[in-house]
Amino acid sequence: MQLSRYFLNVESSACGQAWLDALDLQGINNARAISQKFGFPDQLARVLSARNVDETEAVAFINPTLRTLMPDPESFRDMQCAAERIVKALLNQEQVAVFGDYDVDGACASALIARFFRYFGIEVKIYIPDRIVEGYGPNEQAMRMLVQEGARLIITVDCGANSPDAVKAARLAGADVVILDHHQMSEIHQEAVALVNPNRPDDFSEQGHLCAAGVVFVTLAWVHHLLRKKQFEGKLPDLLSMLDLVALATICDVVPLQGVNRAFVAKGLQVARSMHNLGIAALTKVARIGEPLNSFHLGFLLGPRINAGGRIGDQALGARLLSCENKDEADRIAEQLDRLNQERQEMENIQLAQAESYIASLYKDQETPLSLVISHQEWHPGIIGILASRLKERFFCPVFAIALKEDGSGVGSGRSINGINLGALVREAVTLDFLEKGGGHSMAAGITIQSAKIETFRKWLEEKVSVMVSQLHAKKSLSIDGSLSASGVNQALFELLEKAGPFGTGNATPVFVLPSHRLINLSEVGKGHLRLIVSNVEGKKLQGIAFRAVGTALGDFLSKNIGEMIHLAGHLSLNYWNGMINPQLRVIDAAAVV
Repeated sequence: MQLSRYFLNVESSACGQAWLDALDLQGINNARAISQKFGFPDQLARVLSARNVDETEAVAFINPTLRTLMPDPESFRDMQCAAERIVKALLNQEQVAVFGDYDVDGACASALIARFFRYFGIEVKIYIPDRIVEGYGPNEQAMRMLVQEGARLIITVDCGANSPDAVKAARLAGADVVILDHHQMSEIHQEAVALVNPNRPDDFSEQGHLCAAGVVFVTLAWVHHLLRKKQFEGKLPDLLSMLDLVALATICDVVPLQGVNRAFVAKGLQVARSMHNLGIAALTKVARIGEPLNSFHLGFLLGPRINAGGRIGDQALGARLLSCENKDEADRIAEQLDRLNQERQEMENIQLAQAESYIASLYKDQETPLSLVISHQEWHPGIIGILASRLKERFFCPVFAIALKEDGSGVGSGRSINGINLGALVREAVTLDFLEKGGGHSMAAGITIQSAKIETFRKWLEEKVSVMVSQLHAKKSLSIDGSLSASGVNQALFELLEKAGPFGTGNATPVFVLPSHRLINLSEVGKGHLRLIVSNVEGKKLQGIAFRAVGTALGDFLSKNIGEMIHLAGHLSLNYWNGMINPQLRVIDAAAVV
C-alpha cells in the first residue's frame, strides 16, 4: 500500500526522516470498514489496515492459530525421508549427534532436537563449532569426530545445506546425515539421507520464511505423526510445550512474521511465560525482566545473552542452557552468559568509539558517508556484526566492519539498508578478486579479505552504491500508524493493540505520534538512554524512554527542546516498576511543531 502524505506536515524530523501516513485513502476506508464491522477502536483498525488486512481477514489475523496456519509437512522436499530416518533412530535407540549453528536459531533448533530425543531416553550430543577457529557450518574433521564417538545419525540444524564435503565425510565414516536448514542454496547435493530446506531450489512448500527452529518443529511434528501411525505404544512428547524455543528463534533470527511464524510466536510466548523451560526462566531472571515476556524481551534481552556465548565465549552454552533440565545448572549457565554479555557490551562500546573516531577523521568535510569499510587489528571477530549494525543504524548506509589478523588477512561482517543488496555486491567483489571469499543475503554478509585490498574494496563499494544511497537518504521516511494523546494512553489500549501482534520483521511494531506535547523533563538513565516526561495541553503527563539516544540526533534534539512543544513518535509499551504498571512511549523520533 502506497504511503500517501506527510503526517503532521513533518518533512524532516530530528532523525532526518519524513513522517508518512501509513494509510492512503483506500487504507483509511478499509480501516473505517474494519472498525464499523467489529467495533474495533480506530487505532487498532488503522494498524490492521496498514498491514494490508481487510475486514474479511481481521478476525483471523488477530487470532493466529497453528490449526489454521501450520504447513503440511509433506509439502517439504525430503520431509518423509528425514522423518523416517529419525523415527528409525528413536525406535532403535541409536546414538545421535546434532551439529548446530552458534546463534540463537541454532541453539534453539539444537535444543528442540535434544529435548525431543531425551523424551525417548536418548541423550543427544550437541556440537556447536567455534566461530573463530572452525567458522560457520559443518566441517569434515568435526563430522568424522562425531562418527568416531559413536554417532550413527547426525542431524545438522541451521547449517549443512551448503556443506556437501563435510556431509560426505560423515557418510564415508559410517553415519547418516539429515539436514534441517533454511539458508539459501547455490546447488543441491545428494550426500545426506535427507535435506529439508524450504529454500532449496526444488522445494515448493512456500515456507521459505521459516527459521531453522521452525523447520525442526515441522519435522518433529511429522515424526510425531509417523510414530502414531506406527502405533507407537509409549506416550509421545508434547510438541506445543516446546514452542517457546521456536518463538525465541523466530524473533531473534529476524525472519518475517507471516503465516505460521505468527502462530509460532503467539503460542510460543504463552508457553515462555509459563517458565516451563528452565533455561528461559533462568535467562529471564538474570535479565531482570519483571513483566510478562513479549517479542521485545526475546529479541533484545534474552537473544543477545544467548548469542554472547557464540560471540566471545563457549559457543555451546546457549544450546546447553535451552536443553538442560537441572535448575542449578540452568542458573549457572545463565549467569555465565549474562557476564559474557556484559563483557560483549564493553567490547562493543570500545570498538564503536574507535570506529566513530576513525569515521569522524575520514569524513570531516562530508556531512555523512555513503558507505563504510572500516578495520582494526584489535577488534574481536565475534563483535564485528553488532558493530556493523550499530554503524548502519547511525549513518544509514552499507557498512563493513573488519577484524584484522596478524597475518594480514581479515574477516568482516556487513550490514545494509533497504534498497542495497549486500549479498550481490559481495559476490561481485569476489569475482573481481577484491575479496578472498564472501556470501550473504540482501541485508547482511560475511567476507574474508587481505588488508592490502581493503582500500581498493572501500573505493569500489562507494562508487557502486553512492548514487543509490544518496537517493535513499533523500527518501528516508518513517511510517506512522496514527496519533495518540497522553490522556488516551493506558494499559487497556496497549493490550488492545497487542492483538495485532506478535510484532517484528514483516509485522512492524506500530508507530504512533504524540502531537504537540510539551517536553517537561529529560534525564539520562542507564548507559546512554534518555528518560522523559511529556504533557498534553490539558496537563496530562506520560513517560517516555529513548534507548541509546545520548549523542545521537534524536538525543540532541530532545536536549535542545526541554520545555518546548514537540511531536514525538514511538512505540507504545508498558513500564513495570515497583509493583506498578504504567504506559510509556518508547521514543524513536521527534519533530518540531510548525
